Amino acid sequence: MSELKNDRFLRALLREPVDVTPVWMMRQAGRYLPEYRATRARAGSFMDLCTNPELACEVTLQPLERFPLDAAILFSDILTIPDAMGLGLYFSEGEGPRFERPVRTAADVAALGVPDPESNLRYVMDAVRLIRRELHGRVPLIGFSGSPWTLATYMVEGSSSKEYSKIKGMMFDQPALLHKLLDTTARSVTTYLNAQIAAGAQAVMVFDTWGGVLTPRDYREFSLRYMEQIVHGLQRESEGRRVPVILFTKGGGAWLEAMADTGCDALGVDWTTDLSDARARVGDRAALQGNMDPCVLYASPERIRAEVATILASYGHGSGHVFNLGHGIHQHVDPEHARAFVEAVHELSPQYHK
Repeated sequence: MSELKNDRFLRALLREPVDVTPVWMMRQAGRYLPEYRATRARAGSFMDLCTNPELACEVTLQPLERFPLDAAILFSDILTIPDAMGLGLYFSEGEGPRFERPVRTAADVAALGVPDPESNLRYVMDAVRLIRRELHGRVPLIGFSGSPWTLATYMVEGSSSKEYSKIKGMMFDQPALLHKLLDTTARSVTTYLNAQIAAGAQAVMVFDTWGGVLTPRDYREFSLRYMEQIVHGLQRESEGRRVPVILFTKGGGAWLEAMADTGCDALGVDWTTDLSDARARVGDRAALQGNMDPCVLYASPERIRAEVATILASYGHGSGHVFNLGHGIHQHVDPEHARAFVEAVHELSPQYHK
């Protein structure tokens, strides 16, 4: 593997000194880039793009050719695990992901096994290996997975949901059954992320997209508990250095202390939490990643720069901050506004690292 030329992202996640605040964007390889749309058109469909390691590598690297980002993130989808479990993932135009065979009964849950990452999900591991090779050590590569609760939400609902009636119905009425599903899913995520690390991922992130729809009690029991299980099961050293793990619960600002107690290295923070408050609450137990509202990127470059300055000042001096959006970049954002965002972080942050 190539020597890492820019490791400030990894250093910040471990709260080590850096020269500038590192920055990357959730969904940085995506529909806002015309070159991504061209590659996706060549692939034929979103799933064809995900399952083709060469094309997944191509779109992973596209944003790095445009912007001075401090990390690459594997191009994939969080629903690869349930797809490998045999649920029949497909994407409807304008409707998002759907499963042909949702998980609704005890028999459905009992039929699920932990997928073998090097056979059922070989295309992901091949993409990780190829991306690492093509990066030539330019920046670190982030691997990722959905959280068990978020994956289970899609698996039980069968698609995206606004009310979460089926998964919450199972949670309230058949908690033991849901725990069995979440345990299988957590073991699958652990195996999957460890395989990504073995293939070359240098940091990993768990996306808990739907944890924020739970009560504090239910969040701890049905989401956080299983993310903690994953953190404890992960390979935390590879290639002679620590592999940091980031946990991100969208809408989870109320639970940052409990999330830090899992033993993760960093917490993703969305824009509904003030970074200075988050830092005061978490202290030196975890680094923080975030947290600009993605809609700021619809504003002028001057307004974007002002927002970057505000967020940097909110975090304050010292390391332990990875700048990011509070969620994924929107598909209709002008790429030049993304450039203004990334460049502003690098230009305005050195004063916080002296």
